[in-house]
Amino acid sequence: MALMKQSVFPPGWDAERVKRVLTHYESQSEEEAVAEDEAAFEAEGQTVIEVPTEIVPAIRDLIAKYKAA
Repeated sequence: MALMKQSVFPPGWDAERVKRVLTHYESQSEEEAVAEDEAAFEAEGQTVIEVPTEIVPAIRDLIAKYKAA
């Protein structure tokens, strides 16, 4: 008997939310996607930076600690 793997979602996420996000991005036109990306770079209170891939896990850990504080 084959065992089904149960999906594990991050806190606050469930299968329905994943479905809504997929539907949103799969139905976007290229122009809408570009506009959404450009808006992210202009969002106040956030900064977009380029970092070496190998330090991304350390940055994620720092962000998690910041949000937990």
